[in-house]
Amino acid sequence: MSSIDEIRGLRIKKLELLEKGGMSPYPAESKRELSLADAVESFDDLASPVGFGPREKSGASKWISGRIMSVRGQGAIVFITLNDGTGSFQGLLKKNVLGDEKLNFFNAVVDIGDFIEIQGTFFKTNRGEKTIEAKDWRMLSKSLRPLPEKWHGLQDVEERFRKRYLDALMSEDVKNRFITRSKIVTELRKILDEAGYLEVETPALQPLYGGASAEPFVTHNNSLDMQMYLRISDELYLKRMLVAGFPKVYEIARDFRNEGIDMTHNPEFTMVEFYEAYSDAEKQMQFVEKIFKTLVKKIHNGEEIVYNEQKIDFSKKFEVFSYFDLLKKYSSIKDPENIDIKDLEKEAEKCGVVVSKGDSIAKLLDGIYKKMCRPKLVNPTFIIDYPREYLPLAKKNKNNPKFVEAFQLVIGGIELVKAFSELNDPIDQNARFEEQEKNKKAGEADAQCKDEDFIEAMEYGMPPAGGVGIGIDRLVMFLTDTQNIKEVVFFPTMKPLR
Repeated sequence: MSSIDEIRGLRIKKLELLEKGGMSPYPAESKRELSLADAVESFDDLASPVGFGPREKSGASKWISGRIMSVRGQGAIVFITLNDGTGSFQGLLKKNVLGDEKLNFFNAVVDIGDFIEIQGTFFKTNRGEKTIEAKDWRMLSKSLRPLPEKWHGLQDVEERFRKRYLDALMSEDVKNRFITRSKIVTELRKILDEAGYLEVETPALQPLYGGASAEPFVTHNNSLDMQMYLRISDELYLKRMLVAGFPKVYEIARDFRNEGIDMTHNPEFTMVEFYEAYSDAEKQMQFVEKIFKTLVKKIHNGEEIVYNEQKIDFSKKFEVFSYFDLLKKYSSIKDPENIDIKDLEKEAEKCGVVVSKGDSIAKLLDGIYKKMCRPKLVNPTFIIDYPREYLPLAKKNKNNPKFVEAFQLVIGGIELVKAFSELNDPIDQNARFEEQEKNKKAGEADAQCKDEDFIEAMEYGMPPAGGVGIGIDRLVMFLTDTQNIKEVVFFPTMKPLR
């Protein structure tokens, strides 16, 4: 078997033959008149009324283009398969139609993977295959490297993620997954637009990160000579827009968190966050349930889906559990409200949770919940009554100030939504930020920062509001029955091989 370098060397020689023969290997223009999808769709209008063989009457002559995905035959008759991203189509090159010189030149310089265009007439073969018979052809882009073998594709998983362009090219399943991702985002945007939300844009480069408990990516702005951060969330800027008088806003945004990479985490990811003035967590819970049921119907044409070999029914009302009740049910912690931090550290270690110096009780409980409770939640489940310390941007529960008015939605063991009644009391918010600052000084690296500018904006008055964040990547994972986030991010974060 030839090495890649040997194959590349042979193809460069073919490129040189193209140039010597007067045909540019990379022309600036294409003569294409039809996409391959259009050729299939309008075939009956384009085709000759006769089949393979001598013609009594010619059909329309058109130019089509695409990448060569297969070549069959050599010599007087050559069949090829073209793919242009919209579909596939068969081409036929015959010596008695093209002439010796053009067909011999084709055989000498063309490889699988090349982009070419063909001018010809359309007909069906005796087998009923829609085909274009070439009267002329041109090179559009000479490929220098061979495509992966058709039936095996890219076998190494890491190589698939690094060379996603080949992964999608060789696998219809992979390509269709990303088409589905686009449909999901389109439907989500449609739902929010029809509900009266305004799509807005907020800064990705921020002077202070906030809106979530996470470590940021740090950079430097040379013009301003100041340290800046890639956003970990757009929450605090969207809340400023509530202060500005926009009652319902949303943003589909790229966020960045300088943390671990695993099956459900990528350092660069996509979120949709939306905020509604004069709303609260309870109202938004109803809206979120409607969103998910609508998406399931739109994407799967029904009320049931299969995720990770588990059938999930969306026809019923979503279940609701309190956070502490889940810990009591699925872990060995029987009194999570009053457990001593030393005992909690021991329990966390037993569960396989990494315990770091300075970790707060809220963080340790969250680690145990993620290990012991969340994987058990297969059916759509809202989790409520989180400790106040866990969500420093959420409003206190009116019935029990130890908790906040918040919820998460977990389906198939994946956290898909986080939402709460937004804290709009600037004095309380300032005190919560100060608690976070203490945690940060104690060693909790992902504790939130005190944002003085945000507090000042709140002091001008922020309406009561309900806010929701949905992870797009995880949503796509769920709706496409995918267990690794890298399968739904076209270019996931990877360590280079060189």
